[in-house]
Amino acid sequence: MELAGVFKYLYEQLAATGLPQVWVDIIALAVLAVVIFGFLALVVLFLVWVERKVSAHIQQRLGPMRTGWHGWLQTIVDAIKMLQKEDITPVTADRPVFYWAPIIAFVSAFLVYIVMPFGDGLIVSDLNIGILFILAITTFTVISLLMAGWGSNNKYALLGGMRSAAQVVSYEVPMVISVLPVVLFVGSLSMVDIVQSQAQIYQWYIFRLPFGPIAFLMYLISATAEINRTPFDLPEAEQELVAGFFVEYSGMKFAMFYLAEFINMFTVSAIGATLFLGGWQGPLLPSWMWFLIKTFGLVLVFMWFRWTYPRVRVDQLMEFSWKFLMPVGFANLILAGWMKYSGWFNW
Repeated sequence: MELAGVFKYLYEQLAATGLPQVWVDIIALAVLAVVIFGFLALVVLFLVWVERKVSAHIQQRLGPMRTGWHGWLQTIVDAIKMLQKEDITPVTADRPVFYWAPIIAFVSAFLVYIVMPFGDGLIVSDLNIGILFILAITTFTVISLLMAGWGSNNKYALLGGMRSAAQVVSYEVPMVISVLPVVLFVGSLSMVDIVQSQAQIYQWYIFRLPFGPIAFLMYLISATAEINRTPFDLPEAEQELVAGFFVEYSGMKFAMFYLAEFINMFTVSAIGATLFLGGWQGPLLPSWMWFLIKTFGLVLVFMWFRWTYPRVRVDQLMEFSWKFLMPVGFANLILAGWMKYSGWFNW
């Protein structure tokens, strides 16, 4: 399955020119990468504006209003300003590590969309290990944050990077456990198969009582910690670390970390919509529109979390994962396995 008929048409036209097959593959994939990058760039610009407005309304204020309708141009102006800022590298920094950290953070956020089903037929590659591929790629974020902290040669940046590694590793386990009941019932790791198993609204895994809602809540909590959002934004605790692991970054390197954060928020929302809310399934509207509605709905939930709950302590963060989420997750997985092999929900 290719990303709509446009990519297939482009591939056929390139092949008809007589170019060597390797160049046809490279050009077609490069065009596809540009299309996905353009889409994600627009999504990030929109999400930054939405977050400002959501936070403003939660705090009973207006937010950006001066540039464009309700301030929609403000994010574009900020992006242009960021492009013009000087790129500074500390004298004592480990230059190769410092340089590659934001690139790895962005690329790992970008690669997830190889197996993300945007709609019926709107997928780059339907790998038979789709969800496993996503879980593997997202862990690269840990490497980039550790690299940023170490490469900066700044004790506060290093502390932020170490906190992030501990946090992401701790919450990666309950996140995987929350995904396993869905994989267990589908019998496949393919993202397309997972969506197709939820053809009717009563088949969405969030409605499969009792294991579905428990797995969904576990996924939401773990995903919030994975993307370093409040109340789990310990790697960027400003009152302690002065912006955490990217304190020494400026200009576009800082922007790449910022871009990756919002892409990751959209990514975990898209994964949640695919696993628990039926993905692109829905009546009347086009499949891609249902996918975006569900995904942006979960994005609003993450934004609501950020501007509602206070930041927890680091010891509370770790204890909650290992002493609460892990036992609940394993108990829920055992329950789902018993229900599966007892014949429940065999629609």
